[in-house]
Amino acid sequence: MTASASGYTLSDFDFELPPELIAQHPAAERSASRLLDGRGATPVDRVFRDLPSLLQPGDLLVFNNTRVIKARLYGAKQSGGAVEALVERVLPNHEVLAHMRASKSPKPGSIVRFADAFDAEVLGRGGPDGGLFHLKLSGDPFELLEQHGHVPLPPYITHADEADDVRRYQTVFAKAPGAVAAPTAALHFDDAVLAALRERGVRTAEVTLHVGAGTFQPVRTDNLAEHKMHSEWFEVPASTVAAIEATKAAGGRVISVGTTTLRALESAALHAPAGQILQAGSRDTDIFITPGFQFKVVDLLLTNFHLPKSTLMMLVSALAGYEHIRSLYQHAIAQGYRFFSYGDAMLIERRAP
Repeated sequence: MTASASGYTLSDFDFELPPELIAQHPAAERSASRLLDGRGATPVDRVFRDLPSLLQPGDLLVFNNTRVIKARLYGAKQSGGAVEALVERVLPNHEVLAHMRASKSPKPGSIVRFADAFDAEVLGRGGPDGGLFHLKLSGDPFELLEQHGHVPLPPYITHADEADDVRRYQTVFAKAPGAVAAPTAALHFDDAVLAALRERGVRTAEVTLHVGAGTFQPVRTDNLAEHKMHSEWFEVPASTVAAIEATKAAGGRVISVGTTTLRALESAALHAPAGQILQAGSRDTDIFITPGFQFKVVDLLLTNFHLPKSTLMMLVSALAGYEHIRSLYQHAIAQGYRFFSYGDAMLIERRAP
């Protein structure tokens, strides 16, 4: 679903990023990351642990509580050919949908042996466009992945997953397993920052959106309306809907922690019945937010810095204004901010279209 009324093309969201600014490892401490305060016309350089002082009593901070699973698997076909799989979604009955790389695609009915520890039968193709492999594992997928899988680090992180990645490519409040990519804006929170937010009178709520590998999928068409957005499962609980409605009624602000939380909230708003801000429940979303989108829920967004030409660059431009985002990114590059999943954060405010 493309949510746009703009005349922008793909090239409008390109920028030059020095490779050395792509963070390969997280900051030594979660809350020691830098925070670019982009709410005003002039950017202000801060540290992430400053965040509570930037918010107001009565504000509501909404997190994505998804948990990253060890979704990357290495194995072999019966012929001996190497196979690499990335589990995209866990289904009932020990079944999964996965991306697979092999010299020749395994055929339906064939068996793949993963980690020299368990088997998977290839049932066929599946997923929204039939591009994923439908597999049946020989045991519980979550247990097998936890024991034998690898942390699915993004393609721009060049090292193999290490023990530190198991801990740091996961938020401190992760609880609902199912994501193959971290909700990275939330990686900066630690117990001290969460305690300071409570003392400040900032309330919190949660949604779940299981981030898929499609979040790294490039946009291949210059006409944005032709891009097919990936689909992700999300849930907005009734308690979060109630918290948002109470916050809005009291004049407070809703701050989305990350673009995944924002996509869940604004998707839920699209299904809201008359007289309500958003609808509780779970479903899939393929919402594609570009400039011109009418936001109904989110007032501020805490987010990391995103890939050139990515759908997330379009999303932040829709929220804070295209020219403003260009200016903030130029400042971040000039000041040596660290980019992408293990990089620094930015706080931006919704601007009128």
